[in-house]
Amino acid sequence: MNAKECAGYKMIAESLVCLALNVYYEARNQPLGGQIAVTHVVMNRVADPRYPDTPCKVIKQGIHSKVTGQPLRWKCQFTWYCDGRKDRPHDLDAYRWAQLIAHYVIYGDSDDLTDGATHYHAVSVNPKWDIKKTRIGRIGDHIFYRWEK
Repeated sequence: MNAKECAGYKMIAESLVCLALNVYYEARNQPLGGQIAVTHVVMNRVADPRYPDTPCKVIKQGIHSKVTGQPLRWKCQFTWYCDGRKDRPHDLDAYRWAQLIAHYVIYGDSDDLTDGATHYHAVSVNPKWDIKKTRIGRIGDHIFYRWEK
């Protein structure tokens, strides 16, 4: 294996971990379709030139401290990443399930139930940005939106 192949495998492995953590923290209590949809939102952002080009960069996008490099609390795209808590899954069965979903989506083995959504929010919140996006629909406790090009 050459260095380029090794770097590619490392990027896929890192992407799988980031996606699995995102599913775990954002949607582990949702039905399977909701977990897959949340994962597709990240991948839709990766495919959109307005966002970073890897799942980890998309998930970690936000304002970070210039001193520590840590994300500033509540200043990121995915709340769990910048809520100040440790990001170690405690429900290992749910995390294993999240890993399977991440693998399933990243390797293209699932249809995008969100029709290209780049945003979502829980039904319990009313973000200001939602009126500027095209509403796709609701899956579980999340409402999905597409940011038109």
